[in-house]
Order: sequence, then C-alpha cells, then structure tokens
Amino acid sequence: MAKDIVRIGGAAGFWGDTNAAPVQLVEGGKLDYVVFDYLAEVTMSILARAKARSPEAGYAIDFIQYVMPAIVRPVAEQGIRVIANAGGMNSEACAEAVRKIAAEAGVSLKVAVVLGDDLMPRLDEIRALAPKEWASGEPLPEKLASMNAYLGAFSIAEALDQGADVVITGRVVDSAVTLAALIHEFGWQADDYDMLAAGSLCGHILECGTQATGGNHTDWKLVPGWDDMGYPIAECKADGSFVLTKVEGTGGLITPGTVGEQMLYEIGDPRAYLLPDVTCDFTGVTMSQAGENRVAVDGAKGRPPTATYKVSATYMDGFRCATSIMLGGRDAAAKARRTGEAIFERTRRMFRERNLGDYRETRIETFGAEEMYGSNTRVGDAREIVLKISARHDQKEALDLYSLEIAQAALGAAPGISVFQPGRARTQPVIRLYSFLVDKAAVPVEVDVEGKSQASDLATDGGFDPASLPQQTPVLPEAEPEDPVTVPLIALAYGRSGDKGNHANIGLVARRPEFLPWINQSVTEAAVAEYFDHYLDGDVVRYQLPGINGLNFMLLDALGGGGIASLRTDPQGKAYAQMLLDLPITVPRALTEEHELALEEAKDAA
Repeated sequence: MAKDIVRIGGAAGFWGDTNAAPVQLVEGGKLDYVVFDYLAEVTMSILARAKARSPEAGYAIDFIQYVMPAIVRPVAEQGIRVIANAGGMNSEACAEAVRKIAAEAGVSLKVAVVLGDDLMPRLDEIRALAPKEWASGEPLPEKLASMNAYLGAFSIAEALDQGADVVITGRVVDSAVTLAALIHEFGWQADDYDMLAAGSLCGHILECGTQATGGNHTDWKLVPGWDDMGYPIAECKADGSFVLTKVEGTGGLITPGTVGEQMLYEIGDPRAYLLPDVTCDFTGVTMSQAGENRVAVDGAKGRPPTATYKVSATYMDGFRCATSIMLGGRDAAAKARRTGEAIFERTRRMFRERNLGDYRETRIETFGAEEMYGSNTRVGDAREIVLKISARHDQKEALDLYSLEIAQAALGAAPGISVFQPGRARTQPVIRLYSFLVDKAAVPVEVDVEGKSQASDLATDGGFDPASLPQQTPVLPEAEPEDPVTVPLIALAYGRSGDKGNHANIGLVARRPEFLPWINQSVTEAAVAEYFDHYLDGDVVRYQLPGINGLNFMLLDALGGGGIASLRTDPQGKAYAQMLLDLPITVPRALTEEHELALEEAKDAA
C-alpha cells in the first residue's frame, strides 16, 4: 500500500560536504529515503584519473570510508533506503564496498547498480556519430579524460522495484536520486509529466543540501546555528506537492526566501528546465510558509522530454599555475599589479631563451581593490592587498619555471610584501568541459541487482517542442514613480547565483509582490550586461517566474571558460548575485516609507 507521505532527506550537496549530515538525518529525520549527490563535471575527471591508477578506485571514497559505516546499522534497522551517485566512474566497485560494509556490520542490504552512463568504453562508436559541442560546434577532442551521459530516474526506480535497499549510480542528473524514489513509491509513469516535474523540483531543492535550509542565504544574519546546520527533508505527496523541513533542533532557516533561492540556483530557462525524464516548467511554482521551518511547495508543470541525453566530456587543455602574495602600505594595489607584471615579463624572457613559447593566458588580480566589480568598485586607495597571479601554458615545464621565479619578488619588487602563499605554487592540468547531445536510443542502460543484470526499458522518443513555450511579459509599474528615490536591490530582493559551464545564472526573488514591477523596470538585460561588462563575453537573457515573484538571468560566456579551466577569482559565478544586489533601483518614496526601506546612500534619484 502506497504511503500518503514519503520523507526524503538530502544528505550531500557535493563531494566534500560534511559526513555528519547522513547521521543527523538518519538518527533524527524519520526518513523513508536518504539521497546523496556527489558529482560534478570536474569530479568525474578526477575520478577517471583515480580509476586509471587503480581499477578498484574511481568512486566517492568518503561514502565508503565515512558515511556507510556510520549509518549502515540504523538504515537496515529502520528500513531506510539509500540512493547515491557515489559510484562516479566505478559504480560496481562502490557497490561491492557497500556490501562488504553491510556484511561486517552483520546486516543484510540488497545493493543495486545502474550502469550505462560511462561512454568511454564506447568512444569509437560515439566518435563515429560526429558529435558537436552544443555551444561552439567544435568536434570531439582527440583525447578525453571522461565522457558520461546524464541519465534519468526510471532506471533507479526499477532497482527499487526489484527490492534494492541501496542503489549506486554513476552520472545521473542531480535530481534523479530523489525523483526515482517518488516514481517507485507513487507509481508515476513516463507520461505523468506534471508529477515528474514536481518530483524533479523536489530533487533540485534537496540536491545542494543546506543551500535550501539557510546556507548562503542573502539574509545570512537571520540564519542561526551555522555550526550544526539542518539538512533538508522533503515530505512528499502523490500529487507532487511537498513540504520542505529539517530535523528539529538543528541550525538553519527554512522560508520561501531560502527555498526560492535554491530553486533558482543554476537553472536556465525556467519554462524549460531540460532533464532526461521531463521538461520542467517552474514559472508557476508557489511557496508558502507552512509552520516554523516548514515551506510548502507546489505548482511545477511538465512537458515531454527531449529524445537526447546531455553528455559531459572532459579533456586536458594545457596547464595552469596560480599563487597569492600579501602586500601592505600606501598604493598597495598599484604595487601589487606592477609586481605581477614584472614576474610575467621576466618569465616571458626566460621562456624565449628556452624556446618554451608564450603563455596562453595570464591574469593579475588584486583582492581588496574590488576588481571583481569592474567600474562599480567603491574602493579608493586600499592599503592591504592580496595579489593573485595565475597563468596558463601548453607546457608544464614552463609553468614549473614560472613557479620558481615568483619568490624573487620578495627582494626585487615592491616594498610591503609580507606573506607568500606557503610553498611554491603547484602546476596543475587544465580540465576543460565539452558538452554535447546523443540520442537516448544510442545509450543502453542496465540495472544490476546483486549480480542479476537486465536492460532498462526506457522511453527514448522524447517529444519536447520549444515552440510550445509561452511568451513572457514582465510586470512593470503602471506609471513612473512619484518623488523617485533609489534603494539597493538587496532591499527589494533575495539573490543566488551559480554556473552552467561557461555561463552564469543570477536568480532574484522579490521580497514582496509589489516590489517586482520596480525590479523589472531597473534590472533589465541591458543593466545587468553593463554591470558585468568586465566579465561578459556573450549576451544576457532574462526570464520571469511569476509564481515566486522571481527573475532568472543567464549571463552567457561570463566565466572565462568556467570551472578549473578559468583563471578568474570566481570561476563559477558564486558571488555574482551578491554583487548585483548593490545595484541602485528607482522606486517611489512612498514605497520606501511604507516598507521602511533604507535609501541608497540617502540620495534621491531625481
């Protein structure tokens, strides 16, 4: 008999999240499921290198070393089922390690594995399809470190249908570990698009752990208990609605603001959030306070998915090296910049003498001078600066030489150098992302439950039509403001930002519905493009989410290559929303008086 409410705890937002979270949830969450999201694109390349060194490696080792030994007994005793993409590049070895842990603990757990995401064994076959990078159109690189298709939830649900207590996967979309549990529990079918979209939204909220329970919240001062943050628990119903909560007595804060920020995190077009199982429409999602640290979420809609999987491949593209130097005193920023320039000039001369070729890219940044803000900086003569210098080169030998030459600045450059990064800077490979699409029919998926493997029966026909997406008209003020003044955007909205490859997204949620028209009027695509002009290489696109009075901005080609391929201070755009929240917004003075909003530097706009 199906449960009325299924309780799912999100226990890991990335490989590196606290290993205390699963214990917190299992001991105090009264859960039916605990789910883990460990993987990112760069993580896959790291795991691929680990597997190349040892056939038994290649999975998220923390899950085996710390997590499962701590929860294996209570999971078995309480009947909590575990779903984790901890398998990375070696799901079978990860599953076998789980079985060993269960045996040593004297408990019985049926362990399943979902296989098929790793396309490296089929590289020649995939190359014959002549894939093109979906943004640049470039052909598949010659040498790859990893290549994985983002699989969906139905194969995981099949494993649960077969009685699996623990399901280990490789690369699946982050939300699939949650959606699979709901498919299994409520019997949702492949064409129940609204339900699948709602379950995917639930997974998207859970997938980053405490980012939904007050972590990284715009109003961070209001969030208690950072030392013991509560991890998210979703109480899910068969109609797709759910309530987000956490273990009682833990830190954190759950409000429509904290949950709304997480919904906007790293999405693109909210009308068409593309996943393997469904195309999600989040524009009509609503959130309401349903009690202390309880937020009710409803209103997701779905459309048919595409007939393709997203595939993320990674490849090595030269080397990088970065270091930091502390400088103090008058003109600290100018001294720092000249120091960096001198290091690069000297090493370029040495490269020429050794026929090593020039740098592919160099970057000089001064922390403390607000260079991240470009022309929007408010800092004058900073007297305390951290200089970051970084470089890319095709040859490791060149960057090793560069690393050796940095320390000379201590005696032959600016006065006031006080601290160098400990040790010599280390040369690292640059891992670059290459994304493309492949027909689902070309990616067979298998489910293995305790050694019994069978092909997964998955829909591959798709059906998503971009022309079906509704046009959006932003809500604007009915008239120009009377007695106009300016306030900072943070007075009107919450914000959260992140990355999608080389693109950044900035999500905004109006604090009150009546603020949205004024935000729309001032925070235009042109205004955001001008604000980030020093970073932006592409366009800015704005989307509306009227259900939560929200906006989402996509900043195309704004991260200098993104991830580990970027030399920028913020290669994933994590600070972009916080930067934009300083933007002055014109509003009527009456609005500021009604809601006690602080004026921007106490100056009128007129």
